Amino acid sequence: MRNSILIFVLVFNFSLGKQVKAQELLTPSDAIKLTLDHNYGIQIANNNVITAENNKSVLNSGYLPTLTGVSNASIDIQNTEGQLANGETRVAEGAETRRYNASLNLNYTLFDGLGRLYNYKRLKEEYKLSELQARETIENTISQLLEVYYNVARQQENLNAIREALTVSKSRLTRSNYQFEYGQNTKLEVLNAQVDVNNDTINLVNAAQLLVNAKRDLNLVTGNTIIKNFKIDTTLTFLLNLDKQDLLNKLKANNVTLLQNEKNVKINEFLVKANRSGFLPTIGLTGSYGWNESSNNSPLAFVLQNTSTNLSGGINLTWNLFDGGSNITRVKNAKIALQNQKLLKEQLIQNIERDFNNAWDDYQNRLLIYEAQKNNIVTAQNNFERTEEQFKLGQVNSIEFRQAQLNLLTAELNKNQSKYDAKLAEIRLLQITGELLNVPFD
Repeated sequence: MRNSILIFVLVFNFSLGKQVKAQELLTPSDAIKLTLDHNYGIQIANNNVITAENNKSVLNSGYLPTLTGVSNASIDIQNTEGQLANGETRVAEGAETRRYNASLNLNYTLFDGLGRLYNYKRLKEEYKLSELQARETIENTISQLLEVYYNVARQQENLNAIREALTVSKSRLTRSNYQFEYGQNTKLEVLNAQVDVNNDTINLVNAAQLLVNAKRDLNLVTGNTIIKNFKIDTTLTFLLNLDKQDLLNKLKANNVTLLQNEKNVKINEFLVKANRSGFLPTIGLTGSYGWNESSNNSPLAFVLQNTSTNLSGGINLTWNLFDGGSNITRVKNAKIALQNQKLLKEQLIQNIERDFNNAWDDYQNRLLIYEAQKNNIVTAQNNFERTEEQFKLGQVNSIEFRQAQLNLLTAELNKNQSKYDAKLAEIRLLQITGELLNVPFD
């Protein structure tokens, strides 16, 4: 049993060593670039921006005239009997009458109460809103990407820490076997060391699987574009020179949620004005050019063929003096929608300022915790090294040595957790202030 465990550990470590050698470093900027180019959610958001850009085109504004062409052709076959003035009777059987006509009709609205003007302005604001929505999608996706990226980094560091713990446990097992063979300890010491090696091996296998799963999550966010084996840069730098008031000012100017609300306020203002245009008349210009031709081979017809053309133009005025109150209702409801958007803006400002203060305090606390965990590492490392020396001298037993080893491993795992918790808190703070896309992460 002991030999099979040792063989498994050797094979497992050898395979991990081969993977590390073949791995390529993936930096945060590399991952961000892949995500911007290949993430499906970002691609959909960009397509929505293109749709909004098409909608704000002059071709969709109502400012251009409409021109329609109409044509028609018909054939009539008739049997006709007629009597002339001199009393002669004539019969026409199967007489054909052919008629052809075509026309071009032009319609152009000269004035519609300024409705199309405000609708055109509204479409432009909706385009800007779609750009902000795309930016929000990008910010959320990049935030998700960095969260997954740094989870991979944490799992990678955890794996290294557990691998080091396993190395220590294997060394202890080897030492216990030698001591047992020379009668310096009991079989119980060997079994305890073997149990610890087994537990550390299981922890290493689980940590390796967590790392593989985290890498799959990262690959998914980047659009499944990472096809090679890779490792993560675990070196972190924090933006320690951030100024709270400066960030608060940037929040009010750049927060994407607030900016979207401002666009919605403008859109609703234009909707109110567009609905008011229903109280004013509409003036339109019409014009048409037509061509008609008819032929008749009946002996009773006075004219065998007739061709005519006509050109006409006109101006019309339409004024809906009263539509039962529908337009009045639309204007009132549009004003209420506008008021709701303004109220929502005030609510958003309060909520976002609260979220900002929470994010700021959380970031500062995470940095303090990280510094405390780094100090714990120093203490745990010193404690382990002294305990290891005393263990080799036989002054402490295996249980005390194992506890010191576990304390060091726990301190390292806690340090890794606090390190990336602080970085994610920084990312949340940058996102809420609208600065996430302006800060390099390498």
